[in-house]
Amino acid sequence: MRPTRDETRQRIFTAAAGVFAELGVAGASIEQIAAAAGFTRGAFYSNFTSKDELAIAMLDDHLARSQVRNRALVREHPDAQGFVQALRDDHRPDDAPLHHNPLLQVELMLYVARTPELRPLLGDHLRTMRSLVGEIATSILGASRPDIDVDPEALGTVLVALEDGLRLHRLIDPDATPADAFPDALALIESLVLPRPTSA
Repeated sequence: MRPTRDETRQRIFTAAAGVFAELGVAGASIEQIAAAAGFTRGAFYSNFTSKDELAIAMLDDHLARSQVRNRALVREHPDAQGFVQALRDDHRPDDAPLHHNPLLQVELMLYVARTPELRPLLGDHLRTMRSLVGEIATSILGASRPDIDVDPEALGTVLVALEDGLRLHRLIDPDATPADAFPDALALIESLVLPRPTSA
């Protein structure tokens, strides 16, 4: 049975993640990506017109997965402590290759950012992520501190920049930047902003 278009694209995403991780985005060829996915060059081009389009599609796929997953998490854990713990425990399946490879996330973003005609698409991606994070953060904050009026876009910008910065720090200095550095930072912010429960 032939794979569906979505299945084919996911196989190419997964294969590309492995090839990019080994050779770098700029150094990888379409032939290498297609071979790693078990497809012909023609099968690649029936789904993507170029490596540039593949890079954008991988970032878009990661964003779409993040939207679904984070909205599900906040529905299950609407309080700050519960949500932060859920982030710590979030082990997505292997079909989310960028979630498991922060180095590749950074490299793809830099690759796209260095391509002037692609940069606006990355800007759209970034604005969508800021809106998502800001929406979730203000929802959680408002549940405990309705007296605080925060601009969701501004809060989302700060938190996305914090996560991206910590991701980069982990790549540079993993010994001093643990895998849970972002949840740790959120827990610190939560302890400073939200009231602590009082004992009876």
